[in-house]
Amino acid sequence: MPQHVGIVGCSAEGAALCYRTICVEGPEFLGGHAHPEASLHTPSLSDYMACIETDDWRGVGELMLASAEKLAKAGADFLICPDNTIHQAFPFVGPRSPLPWLHIAEVVAETAAGRGFKRIGLTGTRWLVESDVYPEKLSARGLTFVRPAAAECEEAHRIIMDELVRGIFKPESVTFFQKVIGRMKYEGCDAVVLGCTEIPLIMNYENSPLPTLDSTRLLARAALRRAVADAL
Repeated sequence: MPQHVGIVGCSAEGAALCYRTICVEGPEFLGGHAHPEASLHTPSLSDYMACIETDDWRGVGELMLASAEKLAKAGADFLICPDNTIHQAFPFVGPRSPLPWLHIAEVVAETAAGRGFKRIGLTGTRWLVESDVYPEKLSARGLTFVRPAAAECEEAHRIIMDELVRGIFKPESVTFFQKVIGRMKYEGCDAVVLGCTEIPLIMNYENSPLPTLDSTRLLARAALRRAVADAL
């Protein structure tokens, strides 16, 4: 039997895309209508925001662990979190987790290296792109990276938090991200991380000036591979 995937959610749109990807793409591995068992738990986004906005990453970690405990009791075999920003709390989570995790940035960095990319543009919330979540994992594989400029970072952050997490998708926001990614291409990037799990809802391989590393779907596919590894 495939392993049971536990999804530690934060914002609804990204978590839903991750869950849907696991269910929709499961038949590619298992045939028919089959996909691994999957359970999703998320507290209110406001609980996470209260911690994030006060730079309380230990508190973020406690919320993640609370979800992890519930998913373990539901029978999950391992965990994923389709939210890049809260991976900053991972140092507080890993040592106390009841179950093993796949780390979203490790999955993306492994994919980038495997595809032969060398210089990666970063997109995401202000909290994410200013953190070491991606730089640490990319650098460990010999990859370099480019962060957005300060003004780009602030506007991307606004779009994510005021629009995308609320299910609001505007053409002008697509245009904005295209301009940012285009500048990164000019600076020598050969791929871009869609490092907010909602960005793939408006940006993709077809409308991006650079090849995209879709963190949401890449994590879901890594979870699929792990879940079915012993079932094939």
